[in-house]
Amino acid sequence: MKKIIFALLLALIIPAAAFAAETITIGVTPFPHKDIMLVVKDLLAKEGYNLEIKEFTDYVTPNTALAEGSLNANFFQHVPYFDNMNKERGLKLAWVAKIHIEPLGLYSQKIKSLDEIKNGAQISIPNDPTNCARALRLLEQNGLIKIKEGELVTAKDITDNPKKLKFRELDAAQLPRTLQDVTASVINTNFAVEANMIPARDAIVIEGKDSPYANIIAVRDADKDTPAIKALVKASNSPEVKAFIETELVPKGIVPAF
Repeated sequence: MKKIIFALLLALIIPAAAFAAETITIGVTPFPHKDIMLVVKDLLAKEGYNLEIKEFTDYVTPNTALAEGSLNANFFQHVPYFDNMNKERGLKLAWVAKIHIEPLGLYSQKIKSLDEIKNGAQISIPNDPTNCARALRLLEQNGLIKIKEGELVTAKDITDNPKKLKFRELDAAQLPRTLQDVTASVINTNFAVEANMIPARDAIVIEGKDSPYANIIAVRDADKDTPAIKALVKASNSPEVKAFIETELVPKGIVPAF
């Protein structure tokens, strides 16, 4: 009788263990990456995966944490930033899905249009290589400066600066706090929204929908073809996620990239 009872208990325990949800740990920055992953989390749960979401507030740690193995994936960066950091640090990471675009915009508490920018005005821009170049290109496209050809250009590469603008390079997350100290600041959409600005309403100028800076999901190169990562990609590029972006995020200046 004891053997029968044990066999029955074992029969109950084994299926429960066999179907236990596999955990995928993904590192994100708060907005809109966490918001999007909360939608993905519900979709993955239906496929037998538990998505654990860890928040970061900088642009370096999520990649190093992924490379070191404490994350299975991350979602916070655009393609040029990823390519540059992956190459510089030899991280052996790969991106597996494009999710959305966060247009870079020029914001100010002191002016309402480009015409109001005076000679010698101070402009703050991101200090990481890719977003710095991206900010300068935005200013060039709007006629404020001219800059030489190349990808990772800096203020030193400006060839024409008729208004003699002065550039202050700072950590991207700190830029909204500089608005009271500068004439204007080029700010990433996620940080602008966290500072209660609405890009579609508050940006003096903003990147168009054709921006090449799509935000991506990155993984370790060795893991990109695993069932868990494929499930993550499928859920992240799903009609449900696209509908969420179009309904909830497009009014804030964020557009889908798939």
